[in-house]
Amino acid sequence: MSFFTRLSNGWVIAKASFKVLNAHKELIIFPILSALSLILVVGSFFTVLFARVGWNVDEIQMGSSSLMYLVLFCFYIINYFIVVFFNMALMHCAKLYFAGEEVSVSKGLQFSVSRIGPIFSWAVFAATIGMLLKIAQDNLGWIGKIIIGIVGFAWSIATFFAIPVIAYENLSPVNAVKRSAELMKQRWGEGIGASFSIGLVGFAAFIVIAIVAAGISAVNEGLGIAVIIFGIAGLCITGSALHSIFISALYNEINGHHNDHFNQQLLDGLFEQKG
Repeated sequence: MSFFTRLSNGWVIAKASFKVLNAHKELIIFPILSALSLILVVGSFFTVLFARVGWNVDEIQMGSSSLMYLVLFCFYIINYFIVVFFNMALMHCAKLYFAGEEVSVSKGLQFSVSRIGPIFSWAVFAATIGMLLKIAQDNLGWIGKIIIGIVGFAWSIATFFAIPVIAYENLSPVNAVKRSAELMKQRWGEGIGASFSIGLVGFAAFIVIAIVAAGISAVNEGLGIAVIIFGIAGLCITGSALHSIFISALYNEINGHHNDHFNQQLLDGLFEQKG
């Protein structure tokens, strides 16, 4: 499949995913809640840290590297937990939509709460991998950065379907990674052309927002800055929701749950088959 064919298919899938989001605009609340939760967690962490040193930034000391890594590990766990929790809720709502069932924010949240144990297990597992990579990066110099790049790319491919697998297949974190990788190899290959296309559409939207913000800044600089900030935030939130819907659609197709919004023939061409 040619590069431009992938871009074309990705554009169609992006529009189809947007149709799902447009049909239930309330689903945008999940990435918003995820972002707000992360902001609150980070804000709480720094508030406690600053309060302990009398709000004097110069007095902040993490102490030993072991303590620094421990704090970072805890942050990783919280970060992964929040992201997976709300992404799983959104993906479950997308699944309900594909099945023709009633969709609601409460149903998505209730489902994630029912899977809170596996979500926490995955958060600890992912945080452990993240910490090992961080330690390698800090102690191996440029070699560590190369390792991070290679392993990070392989990790993103292998865990592409990790969230729906954790949600519906009751597997351990290690087996969830294996299952996710199997799904990629089994039918879709290992190239994610459609995801790139969705990102390209987002980049084009960013250019438009930047141009509009620049024009407004010529009249009112403060308003122009506000437009670019809220514009980027809106793009990130919408992109996150579309990505989750996209993954949910592919997972349901792989498992034989067809829907009216994603044509099977088109989906077969999204990922280059392994020879």
